[in-house]
Amino acid sequence: MSLRARCLGLSSAALLSAAAQAEIVDIAWSSEGRFERRLTVAPGKFAEVCGKLVKAESVAWRFDASGPLNFNVHYHEGKEVRYPERRDALASASGQLRVALDQDYCWMWTNKSAQPVDLQLLLTR
Repeated sequence: MSLRARCLGLSSAALLSAAAQAEIVDIAWSSEGRFERRLTVAPGKFAEVCGKLVKAESVAWRFDASGPLNFNVHYHEGKEVRYPERRDALASASGQLRVALDQDYCWMWTNKSAQPVDLQLLLTR
């Protein structure tokens, strides 16, 4: 099963349906340990950035958006979803993820508004 399917907790068929509703991006770290991305989150949709992290890693994260978004950092343990970070209606935020388990971690934004929201993200190991 792909990282995207695991991150969303979906089968391959369900992943195709979800992809039509969301932007899902695999984290590709630069040689300096950075990942930067600009995304547009469509009205009523979500965007997600996911990647494999190992225990004891630490990732500083920061995002700025043109409007409020619901935001979380999550991973899956079986059928359970765990949220190291979860906040609603933010246009910007920053924090530090201290990785407790070898896991696929996802940063996710949901746009509950009727307008597209532009988002700029920076992750740093």
